[in-house]
Amino acid sequence: MKDVNYLNWLVKNTKTTWWHDSANLEELEQGLKNGATGVTTNPVLTNRTLADQRTYWGPIFKTGLAEGLQPEQKAEFLMKTVITKAALKLESEFERSERRLGYVCAQVNPSRASDRQSMLAMAKRFSKWAPNIAVKLPVTAAGLDILEECISEGISVTATVSFTVPQVIAIAERYHRGIELAHKKGNQHGKCFAVIMIGRLDDYLRDVANDMSADINESDITQAGLAVTKRAYSIYKERGYKPLLIIAALRGSYHMTELAGAELIMSIHPKYQTLLVSGDTPREERIDTEISPEVIERLSVLDEFRRSYLPDGMKPEEFISFGANQRTLTQFSEIGWKLLENFKTD
Repeated sequence: MKDVNYLNWLVKNTKTTWWHDSANLEELEQGLKNGATGVTTNPVLTNRTLADQRTYWGPIFKTGLAEGLQPEQKAEFLMKTVITKAALKLESEFERSERRLGYVCAQVNPSRASDRQSMLAMAKRFSKWAPNIAVKLPVTAAGLDILEECISEGISVTATVSFTVPQVIAIAERYHRGIELAHKKGNQHGKCFAVIMIGRLDDYLRDVANDMSADINESDITQAGLAVTKRAYSIYKERGYKPLLIIAALRGSYHMTELAGAELIMSIHPKYQTLLVSGDTPREERIDTEISPEVIERLSVLDEFRRSYLPDGMKPEEFISFGANQRTLTQFSEIGWKLLENFKTD
């Protein structure tokens, strides 16, 4: 057992799978060796990869980037260039798993999170880049509308910018409606993956707790996202919801080890992959280990935690204004998509 690293142990001995959280192709090679069965990307990761590997991508830009593209078209071209390369590397997993895994994510422009028409048009374009594309849509009221439409048209979706139990419940319910609509249309429905950005929720709640001088310690904060995820997972199992949960934005190996054994996907950045395979990570399933009621009680002082943890804590029209949502959309736009629009290719 010692000669099998933690990530390989995980995929061979539990129901948990994991996806590689990076657009860097060299890093992806190592991820695949350690059992990755998909790729999560976003505009920030794509821009970082292009900036770090100009020697590799430069010739591709020169031959493929057309003159006179509008900024948004340029960003799409750069994303397509990176994402289709990764999709080729996952094609065999996509076929082997009969379209269950092997996906690569392609995120729509984050600044369009309330623009239904633009998101639908982008989703249709992105889905044609490769057969194993899962279009990333934000979990806003508008994004949920487009998710349902995409599923009914056979487009696979990763529902992202999502942090809470109400959001992943809404994803599952709209996915079910999308499947029903696909059947009425005579279409094969798309797949759906429901994201919980576990570490970003912790980051947000930490700031909220500090701002109000709440009697909450760091140990409580680092269990907030875990509490939300474990509750969401339990609800998915109880209600028979069909999307696969993807747990993203890890902030430490504990986010992985405390969820091990769950039938879900972990999105793991290379720096945490290194930590998990190099350390003496315990080989045990901990998904059924409950978060202490005392921790939940202390965290519940925060209205924003209650909104995240309770199944009816928010309505879909409130998702876009949730603090963690606004933070993430802004970051993905300002240091991701907009940098791609203005990326210097020469």
